[in-house]
Parts: sequence; structure tokens; C-alpha cells
Amino acid sequence: MQDPQPPSAAPDPETTVAPAWQWGRLPDLAPSDLYAAMSLRGQVFVVEQRCAFLDADGLDDRAWHLLAWRRSAGTAALVAYLRVVDAGAKYDEPSLGRIVTAPSARGIGLGRMLVAEGLARARALYPGAAIRIGAQRYLERFYAEFGFRTVSPPYDEDGIPHVEMLHDGERTLR
Repeated sequence: MQDPQPPSAAPDPETTVAPAWQWGRLPDLAPSDLYAAMSLRGQVFVVEQRCAFLDADGLDDRAWHLLAWRRSAGTAALVAYLRVVDAGAKYDEPSLGRIVTAPSARGIGLGRMLVAEGLARARALYPGAAIRIGAQRYLERFYAEFGFRTVSPPYDEDGIPHVEMLHDGERTLR
């Protein structure tokens, strides 16, 4: 029996390949895709973070949905998701929300890819517009790396400290 490869071996292609992106409005999503998104959101926001809240908040039909799929051996698994909520639906500005990475896909930079892709798509939809997020406070530095700046004092949302952050619509993405 061969020894397993040391941690310094070449990265596993399963974890380094860019995901397959899916982008659409609610009616564009197949029921199975919507189910996968709602399941991932519930797995992380309700179960993992122990927040009893209504995830189906009435904004999904006023948003674009970005799903990141990892394909392997003929199957696809949803590994990350976010939505871009229309300007005027939640905030005056368009906003990114429900930003989530599957627990099984963490630690490989997928969250960064997701936020960069979401920002790029929001900028294409709303050229020059600022983009707002309600960020969990512990992720404030992460979002600042993308050009978001904190614009509110901390507030409690479902038992988790949050801040509102704004991305200047004119700033170039990294």
C-alpha cells in the first residue's frame, strides 16, 4: 500500500477548479436548483448559525440569483450562493445578500470567488451604482478587502452582530 501524498502535493483539481456559475431570476431557476439554494441557505443560516428566522423573506422574486456548482462524476453539487436584490426592494441601492458557502467547500477561496463574481454581475446590472450589504460583523474585514466600507453602527439581526457596508459604484474591483 502506498503512503498518502503529503499535504504539499499538487492541489486536488476538485477543489481548485472554478465553479460552474448559474445566474438568473427566480422564474429562470429549475425547481431543483431553487430547492438546492434554499436547502443550502437553511443548512447554514438556520441550522449551523442557529437562527430561527424566515429565510423566504419576500425578496427572492425581486433578486437575481447566483449559484456556484461543482460538477464531479456526472453529478452537480451547489457549493455557494448569493442573491443580488434589486435597487429599491430592500435598500435604495442594489444589495448582495444571502452570501453562503457550503461547509464542505470552505477554505479553498470559493467565498472570495463568489463575492467577486456577485459584485461583477451587480456592477453590470447597475453600472456606477453603489452596492449595499448587511454584513455579519465578523466578516467586516473580509468585505472591506472588496472595497466595502462600514456605514452603520453595529446592530443585532437574529442574534448575530451586523453592520451595513457600502461599495462605491465607481471603485474598480480588485
